[in-house]
Formats: sequence, structure tokens, C-alpha cells
Amino acid sequence: MTYEVLNHACVKITGSKILYFDPFGLKDAPRDADIIFVTHDHYDHLSPEDIEKVSKPVVCRDDASFEEGNTVMVLPESVADVDGHPCLHFAPGTSGDVLGVAVEAVPAYNPHKMFHPKKNGWLGYVVTLDGKRFYVAGDTDETPEAAAVRCDIAFIPVGGKYTCNAEEAAELAKKIAPAACAVPYHFGAIVGTEADRDRFLELTAK
Repeated sequence: MTYEVLNHACVKITGSKILYFDPFGLKDAPRDADIIFVTHDHYDHLSPEDIEKVSKPVVCRDDASFEEGNTVMVLPESVADVDGHPCLHFAPGTSGDVLGVAVEAVPAYNPHKMFHPKKNGWLGYVVTLDGKRFYVAGDTDETPEAAAVRCDIAFIPVGGKYTCNAEEAAELAKKIAPAACAVPYHFGAIVGTEADRDRFLELTAK
């Protein structure tokens, strides 16, 4: 099994299924996704162009069938369907199964900033694939719901302004205490720099 941050807040996890989270700004078009997770509908997280780059060729576009071979979209309840794709919607705090992958929807929001209000119902996701629990936090600050997540690998935003900064992200990582590692993301494209990544890694190494 492999996992990587492809760009900004785009995460790819490869195992018995291939999962993408918030594809954005991608150069290649592998068209290999089994499931695409979207955390919210800001342009750098819901990018139709990039969704098409990673989606498999559609088996049945007319009725957005869940027929074997189609890429399935997972979205917050507050986000509209992506045309031409089978879509499943999750509310914060709910869970379910998508193509054999266990999915838990974790609220993602800013408690004290206007950018991602809790009332919007936007999400991070915990997914269990091949026995490993991955948490992709989405655009969030440190919140009680995020701190309560238990996982093997956590992807935590570090760019600041719209999300945690490096110091806040490190505090969140310590509270989550992932069994394997915490991975910094959400930097290098819109806000945040490699210095934020390095600061996070410095703080979490202690």
C-alpha cells in the first residue's frame, strides 16, 4: 500500500482500491480512481477538470450507475452531485461503506474564522483500506471532532489562514497520536510553504 500528497491538498492512497481526495492542479491523467472524496466545494478542492483526470472512463453515464468500473464520488451533503458520476453524500458524524471501504465523515471547520463555517457541513474523512485507517482532515482548524479521531496515518493541513498553521497542526497531531505517522499537507499552492511543512515536522518529531 502506498500514499502520497500529489499537490496542495490532493492525497492519493493506493491499495486494493485507489482513492483520491480533493484532486487539484494535477499534470497527469491516470484515470484510475475507484473512489474520489471531496471535502468541500471551494475551487481548490472540487475541481471538475482534475476529477476527470483521475476518473475511470465512464461505463454508464446516463443514469450515473454504480456499475462495476465507474469511479464513485463521495461528497458532503451540502455539495451538489458531480454531473455524470455516481455520487454518495455524507453528513458530518455519519459513516458507511463505499465499494468495500469503510468511511467515516468528520466535521471540518474553522471555529473562529469565516472561511469554513461549521454550519456548512463540510468534511474530513477517515477511511479504512486493507486494515489501515487514514484520516484526511480537509480544511479545518484544531477542533474537538478532529482531535477525537484515531487512525494509523493522518493528513493534517499546515498552511495557515484557511486552516491550521504549522504549530496548531502539530498540536492536533499530538492529540490524534496516529499509530504510524502524521503527514503535513495543504501548503505550496494557495497558502503555506515548505517552511510550514518543515516546522510541522520539527514540532512533531519531539
